[in-house]
Amino acid sequence: MNLARWEPFRGFLTVHDRMNQLMSEPYLRVGAPLDAVGGWYPAVDIHEDQERIVLRAELPGVGTNDIDVSVEDGTLTLRGEKKQEKQVESEGAFRQERYYGSFSRSFVLPAAIKADAINATYKDGILEVVLPKAEEAKPRKIKIAASGIGAKEDSARR
Repeated sequence: MNLARWEPFRGFLTVHDRMNQLMSEPYLRVGAPLDAVGGWYPAVDIHEDQERIVLRAELPGVGTNDIDVSVEDGTLTLRGEKKQEKQVESEGAFRQERYYGSFSRSFVLPAAIKADAINATYKDGILEVVLPKAEEAKPRKIKIAASGIGAKEDSARR
């Protein structure tokens, strides 16, 4: 039996080591999912008001024919592919920081949507998807009907 020395902090990175690691990995941008390593995910903003949900995704360099938007069972899914332009290699330094390849992102919608009224537009590398809410999902004011003893007194005052 071999004896091994116990080192309780083996495998832990120091703060300095972790910062160096983060700075050397340009594909890990702020807000990117950690599982984006090896792939890429477009940055997305989602806003909701009483009438609709609006999603805006950054997809620079992606053609409209390479984007698929679908809604199924209350889940919005964006799929697509950013194709790499002609790859240039030279004897000098080579560095690639732009994202290429397939992506897929899904979002569970917080309200019922009118699927037949969804509208998607793409301009200047921004995909905007407008999802109108169904009538049953829109907030509405409920009038309280008076009844009982307090209601008789209230109606007598009028």
